[in-house]
Amino acid sequence: MKNFTITVDADGIALVSFDVPGRTMNTFTDSAVADLDLLVERIRADGAIKGAVLASGKANAFCAGADLGELGETAGGQAKGAALAAALPVTSRMSRALRALETVGKPVAAALEGLALGGGFEFALAAHRRVAARGVKVGLPEVTIGLLPGAGGTQRTTRLAGPRKALDFMLGGKPMDAETAQSIGLVDEVVEPGEAVEVAKAWIRNGGEGVQPWDVKGYRMEHGPYTPAGSGVFMLAAAQVQAKGMHNFPAQENIARCVYEGYGLPMDAALRVEARLFLATQQTPQARAMIRSLFVSKQANAKGAGRPEGVPPSKVTKAAVLGAGMMGAGIAFAQARAGIETVLIDTSQEAADKGRAYSEAIVEKAVLRGTMTREEADALIARILATTDYEAIAGADLVVEAVFEDRGLKADVTVRAEAVLASEAVFASNTSTLPITGLAQASKRPANFIGIHFFSPVDRMELVEIIVGKETSTETLAKAVDYCKQLKKVPIVVNDSRGFYTSRVFDSYLREGFEMLMEGIAPAIIDNVGRMTGMPRGPLELTDDVAIDLVDKVARQARVDMGLGEPSGGSEKMLIDLVAADRLGRKNAKGFYDYPKGEPKRLWSGLAEMFPVKVAKSDPELLEKLKRRFLYRQAVETARCLDEGVLTSARDADVGAILGWGFATWTGGPASLIDMVGVARFVEECDALAEELGDRFAPPALLRRMAEQGDSFYPAPKPLEAAA
Repeated sequence: MKNFTITVDADGIALVSFDVPGRTMNTFTDSAVADLDLLVERIRADGAIKGAVLASGKANAFCAGADLGELGETAGGQAKGAALAAALPVTSRMSRALRALETVGKPVAAALEGLALGGGFEFALAAHRRVAARGVKVGLPEVTIGLLPGAGGTQRTTRLAGPRKALDFMLGGKPMDAETAQSIGLVDEVVEPGEAVEVAKAWIRNGGEGVQPWDVKGYRMEHGPYTPAGSGVFMLAAAQVQAKGMHNFPAQENIARCVYEGYGLPMDAALRVEARLFLATQQTPQARAMIRSLFVSKQANAKGAGRPEGVPPSKVTKAAVLGAGMMGAGIAFAQARAGIETVLIDTSQEAADKGRAYSEAIVEKAVLRGTMTREEADALIARILATTDYEAIAGADLVVEAVFEDRGLKADVTVRAEAVLASEAVFASNTSTLPITGLAQASKRPANFIGIHFFSPVDRMELVEIIVGKETSTETLAKAVDYCKQLKKVPIVVNDSRGFYTSRVFDSYLREGFEMLMEGIAPAIIDNVGRMTGMPRGPLELTDDVAIDLVDKVARQARVDMGLGEPSGGSEKMLIDLVAADRLGRKNAKGFYDYPKGEPKRLWSGLAEMFPVKVAKSDPELLEKLKRRFLYRQAVETARCLDEGVLTSARDADVGAILGWGFATWTGGPASLIDMVGVARFVEECDALAEELGDRFAPPALLRRMAEQGDSFYPAPKPLEAAA
């Protein structure tokens, strides 16, 4: 075996150490799955082995899950019939191996000293007992990449935790701590760190039995679909799927099917149900798109895929942040968390201290939760110097400007910071819309000037958009990517333009909602349909969250820069009128919605006066059309960014959209959506929308060329036969 080593102690207990060679973290590669059969045979055949403890040979985790490998390459092929039948024995081999492990005839315990996710937790679930160290995270997150647990996870969690809790666990996809897992029956014992192996061994020594409850004669599952106690759970499963994913995710529906169809069956039959539904799910285009964007592409970007070659690696030891507002305070925290000495500057000491207090509040919560020690918290805060003195910037490797979106103010702080910066230091603007090349005019070193656009809240948002100006050097770009990697962010690299990529395309989603409102479509329909597409919120409520006056201010600045006058109509005039009516959004409790204190928000009654409702009820045809408008408007704008060279890769387009503004994850991103529809069909449907609604839907030349040549943004999936 290449991935497991076995040592047998004097009591006949085999310690099985899982250690995938050449990997920083254990994953179930094809090689590791093949080794499972050898592992089971060794435990079964070796008379000296009385029981086994599964443990990790790595200090950081038990197992992070399956290595998608060929599974991802063949995903989305929509194979049917003979191709599915031929591949089933291959895609279900881990499930069969784990079934053999739990029926090996000897007690097996899993000792979890680090996180156990996906296939890693399914490995542990096949053991007869699970002992976890306090603080360990376990989970079945497959649904977040368009798959379902296919190695027994849907069946064992249902039998251990019951259908209600199992569905919550798998449909949400979020890991839970060991204590919570114990409370619902997925972990048997929680111990202090470092004790899991010995406690697991003690269970075997003290007569632990090597039989799963469901393999004991007479076992019956409780709370089935035809019992008073269980019928409600299964009846509400469809509603749960609708609530969590608006039925956009085949994986969610098939998880519910696994629980329902496998319930009450003997385990071997239930595992066959799961295996077939796993393969069917893997063959959906949603699975292919999500695996690619949320796993393969995201990992590539996190590792610095957009970094120029041939530039030596760099590391930031000291950085300054100009502006201690919400964004600047968040950037300062991210830097301090990464071990970077940080200078946080604002116009008054009070404002600077308030920015530092943002980090203090975060670490205090972490200390209370036990995820950070007091010493670690104090050390992090000590790395943040809150001041008004620009001289404190001296010695910084990088400066991030995070002041208001005002050209004059940004120019002023640029000049003041550069006066004390070393010649090789990088100056970065956190602007979300203003072109970097124009902002760089205030700099004496435009080659060192770059855009680094963070997303709020910085401590939770993974994406960073790096914007390259016309004079930005490759060395500066490389340093910016290295800095983002230091912060453990996921960077995409784009070229300069107004709104860059993320703000530009996000704005198109809001604007399409405005267009619908002005057409007379009921605002409730607009926001509900927005969520039905898979967007996190509707466009009107999102505008309230962002702030109507901020959206208006960005539009005003664009008109000034382009030499345009005041608008006489359209969505820009609508924003002006709303601001004039003091409808600023959530921040002043008056926007498209009213926000009564202590009550749920409700649509502003005055909207009906500004925009009389002409469509008060929806039907399936209208819903599909509106959904298409929302998604296609963003996708065609993304294609324009690719056509214009703002974006240089479909990978950055998809990762940026999903992580930046929450573009419908089931699509894999806007470029993946175009591939999913088919470029030729997408162009045809956009032409029809453009003829009806205007040039905002007109496909760019890039898409027309691709349609003519039969191209796509990504390679087609490998035939499923390749996995068989």
